[in-house]
Amino acid sequence: MTAAAAALGALTALGLVLVVAGLRRVDPPQDPRHSTSLWKTLWDRWDSLPTSTRRLAAGSLAAGVVVAATSGYVLAVVLIPALALTVPYLLAAPPSRELDLLAALDRWVRLLATSIGTGKSIRDAIFATRTQAPAVLRDAVDRLCARLDQRLSTREALLRFADDLDCADADAVAAALAIASTRGGIGTRATLHALSDTIQDRLRALREVATERAKPRVVVRQVTIITLAVLVGAIVLNGQFFAPYLTPLGQVIGLALAAAYLGCLLMLRRMTTPPPAPRFLGAQ
Repeated sequence: MTAAAAALGALTALGLVLVVAGLRRVDPPQDPRHSTSLWKTLWDRWDSLPTSTRRLAAGSLAAGVVVAATSGYVLAVVLIPALALTVPYLLAAPPSRELDLLAALDRWVRLLATSIGTGKSIRDAIFATRTQAPAVLRDAVDRLCARLDQRLSTREALLRFADDLDCADADAVAAALAIASTRGGIGTRATLHALSDTIQDRLRALREVATERAKPRVVVRQVTIITLAVLVGAIVLNGQFFAPYLTPLGQVIGLALAAAYLGCLLMLRRMTTPPPAPRFLGAQ
């Protein structure tokens, strides 16, 4: 009976993994006549996941089946993969797009200032620094140059450049360049140097804030590791202590406690992820 329950739990967990994979957005095929089966679509989306994620999902699912078969805790088939897939993500540092973009803007502004110092116009300086733009800005700068090639005004192209980056700091750079382009380049180099200094100050402040926001995450990560180590040690040394959790009600309670803990980690991640600064530009 335990093996059958474990197999049923494994199928349930596999279904949940496929549902999550099915929720990932995938562009529909260009030709509607080329329809694919549901299983093939789900398999393609599963195959699109990173190799490390698929290995972790498969390994944690196998571990859950083994635990369920040996201990009788059927919900381990769902609980172990859920913890293995979500806890590392929730405790990892959130992506620092704003920091990376700000650092890239600072480098590009300095390149523009140097190029304009040689006598180039803003338009020519943008083309001259196109290949030197940081990787974060490369696509946006390429689109900016393409729009300038299409005879769009420098102001309009810069406003669309700001929309591509969708960042308040990019708005400041685009606004400064747009204003300078309408004044014939007078004072542009000094403006860019002052803008770069401002970006440096903001970058320094953001790094300090990111360091402070990371401290609670480090503490929770340590507490989580210690808690999991204690639980594993208690199970190995005194498994009877968790006997009440093997009952149907106990399994539900255990799953609810794990869900509550994951919910707390999710709240922590949201609290330590700063909202983006509001933009003040938009293409007209």
